[in-house]
Amino acid sequence: MVVDVAGAARAALIARYGREGRLRWSLPKGHVEGEETIEEAAVREVEEETGIRGRIIAPLGAVDYWFSVDRRRVHKTVHHHLLLAIGGVLSDADLEVAEVAWVPLADVPGRLAHEDERHLVGLVPGLLADVT
Repeated sequence: MVVDVAGAARAALIARYGREGRLRWSLPKGHVEGEETIEEAAVREVEEETGIRGRIIAPLGAVDYWFSVDRRRVHKTVHHHLLLAIGGVLSDADLEVAEVAWVPLADVPGRLAHEDERHLVGLVPGLLADVT
């Protein structure tokens, strides 16, 4: 999750269309490539999916979930980090992303489609208080 704290705190969220055709908002996330660390992957994926460069200021936690692909169940663990925006321009150039938006931090939980991500966002104000 990348936040901009210049002024009122806001977070960059991404949206994809679900199987039901509805736009579903979530935190940027992805997978580790090659020899990169989890932290390097988080920074890269946030920039790829939002256009915003960030630096990690704290881990947020991990989310485990299951999904189906070609009638197979797949387990995935996503490690989330809190990043502070340091540059870039908000962009939906990533083909896997339908929309991106800066959302006021207080409004983020109401926008997110997944409860486990809403829980992680609840940790952000306390972590930002330690940084700003």
